Amino acid sequence: YLYNITLQRATGITHAVHGNFSGTKQQEIAVARGKIIELLKPDPNTGKVYTLLTCEAFGIVRSFMPFRLTGSNKDYLIVGSDSGRVVVLEYIPSKNIFEKVQQETFGKSGCRRIVPGQYLAVNPKGRAFMIGAVEKQKLVYIMNRDSQARLTISSPLEAHKSNTLVYHMVGVDVGFDNPLFACIEMDYEDADQDSTGEAARGANQLLTYYELDLGLNHV
Repeated sequence: YLYNITLQRATGITHAVHGNFSGTKQQEIAVARGKIIELLKPDPNTGKVYTLLTCEAFGIVRSFMPFRLTGSNKDYLIVGSDSGRVVVLEYIPSKNIFEKVQQETFGKSGCRRIVPGQYLAVNPKGRAFMIGAVEKQKLVYIMNRDSQARLTISSPLEAHKSNTLVYHMVGVDVGFDNPLFACIEMDYEDADQDSTGEAARGANQLLTYYELDLGLNHV
């Protein structure tokens, strides 16, 4: 086996989120530095930030978001990377590790424009999340618990839209109604067929809402 690890770690932070990952009612900060994931803890008494954990992801972290199941006392971390998978991590304070609790494969590896992983949006109540690509593909996963109170994840529900570029996506707070996700998109179908370039100059960004119908299990 060949084990490759960089001796000098990246210092630039590409993503940063906050949450209660240890379950102790204290806020921590999770940051991504390229392929490194760190968990930081601010100390209100000294005004300093301490590193609790540093782990190698062995891949480019493209997006990550915290989420909490309804009734839970801690946050999980969803990670989208260039591996063609989405991974749900749980911080275990006693071992000081991020433990992988769920992993779903949906595409090829690499930062491809139609493979989801670039964008991530979470329902504020922790019932579902959407992971999207730069172009066309979006997948929605429903989160739940089994009889042992362990996190479970559903099969992906497709919300694909052809000839569409995605600029951003967020989860909308709708209480306990059907989960809703908002995306800023641009339809390039007309611009793709117009050789003069007029359609491209007149193309506008659109705000699109995607609703997950929990009764019909459909987006």
